[in-house]
Amino acid sequence: MDRVGGRVNTVPFGDGLVELGAEWIHGTANNRVYETAIANDIDVVNDDTLESEIYMSDGSPGDTQLISELMDFANKVIDDPPPVPEPLGQYVTRRVKEHIKEKYPQIANDTDFIESILFCIQLDTEVYESSNSWNELTTSSHFKDLKGHQGVSWHRHGYKTFFEILLNTYNNGPGYPNLDIALNKEVSRITWPRQPAEDAVVSCSDGSVYRARSVIVTVSLGVLKERHNTLFSAALPSEKTTAIEKMSIGVLGKIILSFEKPWWPKNMTASTFIWKAEDRKSIPKEDIWTSMMSGASFGLGTSNTLTLWLCGDAARLVETLPEDVVKTKSMEILRRFMGRDTDIPEPTAMLRSSWYKNPFTRGSYTYDNLLTPQYPNAREDLGKPLLDSAGNPRVLFAGEATNTQHYATVHGASETGYREAMRLLNNSKKI
Repeated sequence: MDRVGGRVNTVPFGDGLVELGAEWIHGTANNRVYETAIANDIDVVNDDTLESEIYMSDGSPGDTQLISELMDFANKVIDDPPPVPEPLGQYVTRRVKEHIKEKYPQIANDTDFIESILFCIQLDTEVYESSNSWNELTTSSHFKDLKGHQGVSWHRHGYKTFFEILLNTYNNGPGYPNLDIALNKEVSRITWPRQPAEDAVVSCSDGSVYRARSVIVTVSLGVLKERHNTLFSAALPSEKTTAIEKMSIGVLGKIILSFEKPWWPKNMTASTFIWKAEDRKSIPKEDIWTSMMSGASFGLGTSNTLTLWLCGDAARLVETLPEDVVKTKSMEILRRFMGRDTDIPEPTAMLRSSWYKNPFTRGSYTYDNLLTPQYPNAREDLGKPLLDSAGNPRVLFAGEATNTQHYATVHGASETGYREAMRLLNNSKKI
């Protein structure tokens, strides 16, 4: 692409900066990203300690105490998997219904409310995982949270700051004179050398060719799924192609709206949308994507923008719709949920993500699907280097998908870059 950062993309918008991709630092203990910020005296903010509100689809405020307790229970259930793997949505649905029957018998027969809260939990889970359906997720996930706050914000600095620090350009740093970054270079072929004396060769679609001792490949699983058959010469080993085919990458979409000034309550950082069953069923088929919005967030990088969140097929569809349709329908949803007591003005501008449409990403991040229990070593296999005949690593693989426990995060991706760099450095000492 024409920039550094991959699936992190900070852009100027509103009266500050917004994130079209990764937004938060997840965890503060043993987190390479967080530690980098702190070491450079950057005042990141714990966004998950601030205020959120719950709104119903008829504009009324939700029963915050009840709904929050049920959503918290669902999150705890996810961290308490059954002994035999099953689809996550099926498991959470069963456990939540049992919990309601035991703790809230007065609403145990309110099928409309239970359907509404389960749909909210479903959307919340799918957005967090970037999955197309929570029943495509397995209860047997290998993901491990780091300790500490899970929603640390770069706020007015923007996530781009992490890359500025890595590149030594933060605070007008001079960069690294021996670092040559070639942008706008689409790689068409990576030649894996089998003989120790041969070079690894990277061929680009513009005809340029680069030769090196080793190559580290950091493209997304989505790109590997689409191109691995033509991207590598010779062909990848079967264990790696199996991992590529059996693993899953989802799509998380954002619609970001700016306004002349903020109209939402001061200090509010998020709103959750609860669809009443009858309201959701009344949505026309062509607009069904609007009912897949899980809520809005109000990032700390600006004071006058908000972000609507979508995932899966709805996110893919929004990438293709005309801008005026997305803007109009998004405002209808905002006014439906949050406009009962507030005169919501027209937005001044709109941005939206396009992680699926982008041929260099083809998705947002990976998740553990129903095949994970059958292929428990898939991420490890994906991350294994291709060796020459002497056992030297020549084509190496990094990126969040190759992290066995911290996938789907920036710190997880960063860990894998460090892992492969150290593999090469250690190997070079032996040669």
